[in-house]
Amino acid sequence: MDYFELPTTIFAAGLVFARVGSMLMLFPGFGEVAVPVRLRLALALVLSLSIGALVADQLPAVPEQPLRMASMIGGEVLVGLMFGGVARLMMSALSVAGQVAGMQSGLAFAQTFDPTLGRQDAIFSTFLNLTAVVLIFVTGLHHMFIMGLVGSYEIIPPGLLPSPEDVKTLGTDTVADSFRLGLQMAAPLIAFGLIFYLALGVLSRLMPQVQIFFVAMPLNVLVGLMIFAICISAMLGVWLEYMERYGASLS
Repeated sequence: MDYFELPTTIFAAGLVFARVGSMLMLFPGFGEVAVPVRLRLALALVLSLSIGALVADQLPAVPEQPLRMASMIGGEVLVGLMFGGVARLMMSALSVAGQVAGMQSGLAFAQTFDPTLGRQDAIFSTFLNLTAVVLIFVTGLHHMFIMGLVGSYEIIPPGLLPSPEDVKTLGTDTVADSFRLGLQMAAPLIAFGLIFYLALGVLSRLMPQVQIFFVAMPLNVLVGLMIFAICISAMLGVWLEYMERYGASLS
C-alpha cells in the first residue's frame, strides 16, 4: 500500500480514527459525560495520528467497492465500541457497591447527580465513581488504556470482526464479574446490615411499644458511614486491580 497517495492516507486515517474514537468515547476517564466533546474529539484525532504510524503495516489495502470501504469502517467502530464497552461495564461494579452500601446504611434514597453517568444515582455510587475517575489518572491507569488502543490491533486485526458468540460471552462474563465484584466491595456493609437489622428485629419483639427502627436509624447511618470510610481504600484498591487486569490484557 502506498501511504503517500491521498486517498490511501485518508482511508487509513479514517480506519484508525473509527476504532480509536469509539474506544475513547467509552473508556473510563476519557469518555465521561463531564468531559467536553470537542476535547475528546481533539484527543482522538491526536492519538489516531500517533497510532496510525505504529499500525500502518497492519492496515488493509483500500477496497475498490465503496460499500466494502464503509463496512470496514463500520466494523472498526463496532470493535472499538466492544473494547470500550467492556471497560465501561466494569465501572458498574462501583455503582453496585454504592447502591448496596446505601441500602445497608439507610441512605438508599439520598441521591445526587452523577457526572460520570449523567443521571441521578445513590450518593455512595456518585462518590465512588468520581473517586475512581481521579484514581485512574493519579495511578497512571490511563496510560494502560492508551497502550491498549495499540494493543487492540494485535487482538483483532483491522478489517476483521469477532464472532457474535465471543462478544456475547465477553459481555455476559463482564457483567457477572462486575456485579460479583460490587457485592464483594460492599461485603463489610452487607455484614453490618444483617447484624444490625437482626438486632433491631429482636429488640422490636422485646419492646413492641417503641419504634425501634426510627430510634436506631441515626445509629445505622453513623455506623454505616464509619464502615464505609474505613473500607473505601480497600474497595477502590480491589476495583483498580480489576481494571488493571483488563488494561494489561489489551496492552
